[in-house]
Amino acid sequence: MHELTTTRSNPQIDPSLHIWGWEIPVYLFLGGLVAGIMIISGYFLFKGRYKHSYFSCFWLPHISLVLLSAGMFALFLDLEHKLYVWRLFTTFKVASPMSWGSWILILVYPTLLASTLTRVPPAFQNRIKLFDKVSAFINQRPQLVKNIGVLSMIVGAILGMYTGVLLSALGARPLWNSSILWVLFLTSGLSAAAAFVHLITDDKYERELLAKADNGFLIFELFLFAQFIIGLLSSTQVHQNAAHLILSGPYAAVFWVFVIGMGIIVPLIIQLLAVNHKVQHTPVAPIMVIVGGLILRFVIVDAGQFSRWTIAGF
Repeated sequence: MHELTTTRSNPQIDPSLHIWGWEIPVYLFLGGLVAGIMIISGYFLFKGRYKHSYFSCFWLPHISLVLLSAGMFALFLDLEHKLYVWRLFTTFKVASPMSWGSWILILVYPTLLASTLTRVPPAFQNRIKLFDKVSAFINQRPQLVKNIGVLSMIVGAILGMYTGVLLSALGARPLWNSSILWVLFLTSGLSAAAAFVHLITDDKYERELLAKADNGFLIFELFLFAQFIIGLLSSTQVHQNAAHLILSGPYAAVFWVFVIGMGIIVPLIIQLLAVNHKVQHTPVAPIMVIVGGLILRFVIVDAGQFSRWTIAGF
């Protein structure tokens, strides 16, 4: 990140600035998606649906391990000193968002592994006997499965909140300096996860339930966007200028068309019709939600780096 100074924000884009590339938005999106998946799969585990071959209990935790590892790889590519990344996991600094993130991941991976062992897919059975034994041990104890489900929901919520806190903790960027950002990213992650399950599950009950849940997430996300923008516009001139980057500035077209329009309003209308049996469920709406969630991270990350404090009056 480039050097920051103080007093007044300039919403114009400075081409000389060094900015984050695609890696951080992808990392934040995949982290939020995995967080939402952990909450959803944890809920199904808690409700005892692991006894059936529901997609949310059967495959989601396994997919989450792959998605989270892909997100970590994207983050690794962005690091300047890659050979020293291991130090993040050997020290803990309370004031460092990256330190918090590394230690949260230490909780996420074991939690996902425990979730995967509640139901080992047939393709992986009898491959590693230890996993089969642990899975049998867990399945014989329904209360343990419920506890794993609760743990998955808690850790997933923490991970989802962290993806927003990582940015909002950087107060030098006015666009990110909002207490709403972590709630917005958590809700967006839940919405993308619900859309993901809606997209690829072959179970009618799950598809219907997750489509209804996603409608709620999308409506709440619109409310959060309103709060996020109002908060910026009712703050200092610096924050107002930052808000105009996405409202009427260089990022406005992408924000209104792809994030709000394509990512929330259009899929919300389609899914409201689908859950009320006016139209058939199609992949169109969930794909829009997922793509819109990814573009949201690109817009917030890129625009936030151009919302800055500059010296005035010297």
